[in-house]
Amino acid sequence: MDTHVKIFDTTLRDGEQAPGCSMNLDEKVEIAKQLELLGVDIIEAGFAISSPGDFKSVEIVAGVIKNSRVASLARAVQKDIDTAYEAVKNAVSPRIHVFLATSPIHMQHKLKMTPDQVIERIKNSVSYAKTLCSDIQFSAEDAMRSDKEFLALAVQTAIEAGAAVVNIPDTVGYITPEEMYSRIRYLYETVKGIEKVDVAVHCHNDLGMAVANSLAGVKAGARQVECTINGIGERAGNAALEEVVMALKTRKPFFGCESRIDTKQINRTSKLVYNIIGHTPAINKPIIGANAFAHEAGIHQHGVLADKSTYEIMVPEEIGITKNNLVIGKHSGKHAIADKIRELGYTFDENQLASYYEKIIDLSDKKKFITDSDIEAIVNNREMSEGVYKLEHFDVHTSMNSTSACVVKLRKGNEILEEVSLGQGPINAAYNAIDKITGGICEEMNSYNIHSISDGNDALGEVTVKMRAKDKTVTGRGLSTDIIESSILAYVNGINKLSSMV
Repeated sequence: MDTHVKIFDTTLRDGEQAPGCSMNLDEKVEIAKQLELLGVDIIEAGFAISSPGDFKSVEIVAGVIKNSRVASLARAVQKDIDTAYEAVKNAVSPRIHVFLATSPIHMQHKLKMTPDQVIERIKNSVSYAKTLCSDIQFSAEDAMRSDKEFLALAVQTAIEAGAAVVNIPDTVGYITPEEMYSRIRYLYETVKGIEKVDVAVHCHNDLGMAVANSLAGVKAGARQVECTINGIGERAGNAALEEVVMALKTRKPFFGCESRIDTKQINRTSKLVYNIIGHTPAINKPIIGANAFAHEAGIHQHGVLADKSTYEIMVPEEIGITKNNLVIGKHSGKHAIADKIRELGYTFDENQLASYYEKIIDLSDKKKFITDSDIEAIVNNREMSEGVYKLEHFDVHTSMNSTSACVVKLRKGNEILEEVSLGQGPINAAYNAIDKITGGICEEMNSYNIHSISDGNDALGEVTVKMRAKDKTVTGRGLSTDIIESSILAYVNGINKLSSMV
């Protein structure tokens, strides 16, 4: 059996469906390019029929990605399939991903179809998709709550109709690893021709077993795993790509197979996605959490100092966390800064380097030491596109037991717009002033979060805000050693995104 486990990343589709994880077009393209650099085999770029915006993002991603397959999801109906094909047809390696539920509860209550009708729909939709595109994947939605004999018939039908990949999803995160292993083995033993296609698993994390179930599927013979960066996705999320990949790498003798992921890109990819959606990992998140390679207990520290393998089954360098003695400061040249950014795993053009250089040198006037985390934060917080508004100046007056006041100046084209406002604290006052300037485009701010990028009282503070206008929700981001400035930058960043969407 093939020892290559293909990684199918659905961060841009299933991941983005999670509340608060929406991304704009430029952000999706940025993530897609990084997924390609990571070495993902298949990028599911979106659900093309769902909206004009989704169609456009799938189409653009399909046009820029050269080294990964690009897929679009489609229901088992002709219009969906046509739209998916139109979106991916210009990809170097396009795929149409057709799905239809096969569990009794879905067939009865959602589809309102009989089992015979479902089988006929699978046959017709996969056959039709095959006339448009050579690479067709079929997913039996809610497969793990399906009758196993009926599931086998559905899979058999899809293969005979031309599917090159059959996906067995645990759509509601219900199954256990033992059951997943048994189901995959049953299909291999029952379905004719299954050895000629890729069997995939797609596991949700409702009971905290998405990664374990995915790995059980691999152990049983599945050779494609569907996952997302950081495990983002609907409800409790999906199997986390970084956890699946590092389990396969660390326990290669057990699984007998491996992915082709460049694991040194994992840290960068994780940070990019978290930054774009405005979240941070739990400190104990496997692989990429702040404590993943930390040791505080005395007995652990003693063991690690004696021999790292006593308590470390992986080393941080494997996922792209590097440390060196190159000091970056106000006297650092552009070449030194460029070398440092490359060493951290980032690529850039001359215009981006000029922007990074300017921000790093500016930061060196405010901080004694510039850390790798500071540099990564600057790179990850760059604007994906030019916005309508740019912060020119702010002046805050605040004191204990009194109302705060803030004057804000924003540039809009060649025009400088200025307003002053009061508020319950300096940030509230600043946001009120910005609302006056921008006409209150932000209807609601759903969340405000701040965290430090590095240690010390001069640490960079990163602020993320969730903002809504009509039915659009965006994440605004800001970065500065001054938390009021980073808060204003985050709000302006969100305003710019909303301005381009509504």
